[in-house]
Amino acid sequence: MKCNVCGSNMKSIVTNIPFKVDQSTIVIVQDLPIYQCEGCTEYLFEDPVLKRVDEILDTVNLAAELEIVRYAA
Repeated sequence: MKCNVCGSNMKSIVTNIPFKVDQSTIVIVQDLPIYQCEGCTEYLFEDPVLKRVDEILDTVNLAAELEIVRYAA
């Protein structure tokens, strides 16, 4: 798979990514499988992964300023 930004190869990795779900709440999803470009900072999610992330973010306690959740498919 090639990067849409720079054309370099995309590599499958597992990482942690923060998501801002509202004005005062950030959720860090740990152990998230993504494709990261080897030449720039661009990254991509596969559709099933992004669907699961959406499900995770829908369950977040919006009263919390920071929540850390482990990704599980």
